[in-house]
Amino acid sequence: MRMDWLSNAIDFGVIGLLGALSVIVVGVVIERVVFYRSVDVRGYKSAKALELELSQRLFLIGSVAANAPYIGLLGTVLGIMLTFYNMGLDATADAAKIMTGLALALKATAVGLVVALVSVTSYNALLRKAKVMLLQWEIGHG
Repeated sequence: MRMDWLSNAIDFGVIGLLGALSVIVVGVVIERVVFYRSVDVRGYKSAKALELELSQRLFLIGSVAANAPYIGLLGTVLGIMLTFYNMGLDATADAAKIMTGLALALKATAVGLVVALVSVTSYNALLRKAKVMLLQWEIGHG
């Protein structure tokens, strides 16, 4: 009994999920950048109301940043399990098959790290911009 379904689960499930999360993050980042450019801090009567508007959806980027490496790691663990399982079925210790299986398993971690790096960088940049805009409001309202 081969576990080919696990290979598809890793490729389409884990990496597909990470791809979808990266698209969501990019979409939220674009929306926030457009919003930050259009907002007039002087139009807000309360710093708290401004802060609520500026921080909308930032939690989503932060959540992806925190969890993407773990999702990638899950894919790697599943890929390594699949490699060992297939080695056991073949009853051989072919180094080429082992190294190929492990290399392919590590791609999930690589994708997870890339998604996390983009998310963390975006989150920090947007959070900094929100803080600057809040300070501008405070300066303008003395």
